[in-house]
Amino acid sequence: MAESTVAFRYAKSLIDLAQEKEKVEEVYKDMAFFRDVVRQNRDLMLALKSPVVRHDRKMAVLRAIFESRVNPLSFTIFNIITKKNREGIMDVIADEFIRQYNELKGIQKVQVITTVPLTDELRTEFTNVVAKATGKQVELEEKIDPKLIGGYILRIGDRQIDASIRSRLAELRLNFLN
Repeated sequence: MAESTVAFRYAKSLIDLAQEKEKVEEVYKDMAFFRDVVRQNRDLMLALKSPVVRHDRKMAVLRAIFESRVNPLSFTIFNIITKKNREGIMDVIADEFIRQYNELKGIQKVQVITTVPLTDELRTEFTNVVAKATGKQVELEEKIDPKLIGGYILRIGDRQIDASIRSRLAELRLNFLN
């Protein structure tokens, strides 16, 4: 079964259970915490994905790092995932849970890539434009990429608006070559 399908099922089950137990916000924070820890610690994710490391060792590592820091409901899911030999996709499950949480709460994640930091005015303008277009609450993530030369790239879900000077120059170059 595809990794994304399995992750979707685990995340959906977890969000349904969290809603039933009225712990959605706590579990969301736990999944965000887990995702941040594994992103910052490559060795942890490699150990979880490794077929050489035994499942009881993986569970011991998860217990040492997370048991006292997360809600018991979240840790129970970690335990179930490990027993089902799916610990290698726990990061994907956490990402999927966060995506489903955002969908449930009507939150749209948006990424803006610019050459310089956004001013408060531009930040508000981007947020308002996307909120009006999607009808959702907007969470804006900013990235800086000096290679763009100028302009911006706006990513909303799987859509991208590339209004950067770099892309315009590439288009011009292609036009001149043809």
